[in-house]
Amino acid sequence: MIVRTKSADETRQLGLELAARLRPDGTALLFGDLGSGKTVLTQGIAEGLGLDAALVQSPTFTLIHEYDRDPRSRRGPVRLVHVDLYRLEPEEVDAIGVEEFLAGDGVKVVEWAERLPQPPSAIEVRLRMGAAPEEREVEINC
Repeated sequence: MIVRTKSADETRQLGLELAARLRPDGTALLFGDLGSGKTVLTQGIAEGLGLDAALVQSPTFTLIHEYDRDPRSRRGPVRLVHVDLYRLEPEEVDAIGVEEFLAGDGVKVVEWAERLPQPPSAIEVRLRMGAAPEEREVEINC
């Protein structure tokens, strides 16, 4: 399925809709150039899971962020694991044990998933820049 979004808000909304496909322990592998909207899409996924999307930032310097929902909330999984592999080579990814996070509870979102040496079975999302600055072409393969 290919979706064209015309703004960051529409890309975030697409992520919110994608969250329903990822519950309770699904994985989304995100592919796309810098600035293509991977983190914006992840913010939408977080919101769709009942998490505070404003807390979701690119984890480029920490590699992995975990977001837990309010235990009083009835929505969403216990956590969202947001992984950004931009700074790593595939052999480095293997060495830090990312597979343990991907096998755990909660929804997992991996930016720069092409750097995973052995990607898990997951929804693949490819984001591309559109003609206008805010436009994106998003290809979702389930």
